Amino acid sequence: MAHVLIRLFIFSSLFSVIVFIASACAFSNKAATKLLDKSKNKRFDMVVVPGIPLENGKWDRIMKGRIYWVKYLYDHGIAKNIMFSGSSVYSPYYEGEVMALYAKALGIPAEHIFTETKAEHSTENIYYSYKKAKKLGFNTIALASDPFQTKSLRKFIRKKVDPSVAVIPMVIDTMKMIEPSMTDPEIDYQKAYNPNFVSLTKREGFWKRLRGTMGKNIDNNAYD
Repeated sequence: MAHVLIRLFIFSSLFSVIVFIASACAFSNKAATKLLDKSKNKRFDMVVVPGIPLENGKWDRIMKGRIYWVKYLYDHGIAKNIMFSGSSVYSPYYEGEVMALYAKALGIPAEHIFTETKAEHSTENIYYSYKKAKKLGFNTIALASDPFQTKSLRKFIRKKVDPSVAVIPMVIDTMKMIEPSMTDPEIDYQKAYNPNFVSLTKREGFWKRLRGTMGKNIDNNAYD
């Protein structure tokens, strides 16, 4: 989530990021590479990927980047299993379910794909996914996303989730290398449809949504 802020990134190619906010709000490519190298010495039981809304029946660049990034981690043995997290927040399709459909279409085995569909904010993505993963018996957990989102959630993870949860931000140079081989598979996104959908903007006012972004609306009993 936090997709409005992430859209401030400008792409010179698909995964190039805007320079003037990168140093303050996102992991640099050098820092992301170091975190990836550190993760290569581990094999995480579960890697969490935050959701983003489906737009007009198609994934956008951000969703595509996040899914291909975690596919890279799976293909290289860093992620044993993947949990896509996201409710139907701004569109009538469960974000986690949509991303899972794309991941399956790209060849990640269904038995290694999990979903979490309660989260409506990025803080909830990692909090609820962590709790669900633990309940399912997974021990080592990481968050994988774009450089902006991983950095914005790092402090929250350390203070409110579990400091042992790793962050694996997207390495832009790596994404540029695999970009030419990326495909756009067709999925039956109606499988992820929520018939009871009401947009978050109609259910909550601005200040409550802001509190949610800050992790203040979390249901601490979720997945207990």
